[in-house]
Amino acid sequence: MLPFLLIPGLNANARVYREAAEALWPHGAVTHANHLLGEGLAGISEQILSVAPPRFALVGFSFGGYLSFEILRQAKERVAKLALIDTSARADTAESIENRRRRIELARAGKFGLVLQQSFPNSVHPDNAENSELMAIHRTMGETNGAEAYVRHQEAIIARPDSRAILGGIDVPTVVIVGEADVITPPEVAREMHERITGSRLALIPNAGHMALLERPAAVNAALREWASR
Repeated sequence: MLPFLLIPGLNANARVYREAAEALWPHGAVTHANHLLGEGLAGISEQILSVAPPRFALVGFSFGGYLSFEILRQAKERVAKLALIDTSARADTAESIENRRRRIELARAGKFGLVLQQSFPNSVHPDNAENSELMAIHRTMGETNGAEAYVRHQEAIIARPDSRAILGGIDVPTVVIVGEADVITPPEVAREMHERITGSRLALIPNAGHMALLERPAAVNAALREWASR
């Protein structure tokens, strides 16, 4: 069976895919990409590809989606299927870059804990803004990756190219999944990707924000299972 390659997002690691990995295992072996090695999107993607299976179904969450687009640029022939979760093909806006620069400076000043605290509310549905369990997972994943990786990842995100030009060339089974209340990569950018990728399917996850994988795993997993079985 075709193996799955799962790429986490900013301040995330394999934990973000715990439930999704369990859902995908019946359809094929699951590999969690290490996105902590390499510099910039190109360097990180090269490192991931160097140890990835020869051909795989690719799943990218948030920053992992940006890396997925770079992997398509580097080795499109190795990607047999594509799942994009709470991510965007657009380049950063000036406002986003300013916010990222501000948080980079906080992390470099030894205030990475504050960065994690500040970033959580916008990462989830408003109903989950006070969810201590989700906050603990968010904090633990971020602390495990560390401030240095956070800074490198933010710099890579700032420098990323606009990937909308390559969407029309994606010709593998694709699903675009997004939380209905995602304010970081909102439904409108998910619809944009869906409309430009021929034959793709769009799954809007109710009562979820940017961390739909953790907030509503059952709904996300249903979309992933349908995609995996195609």
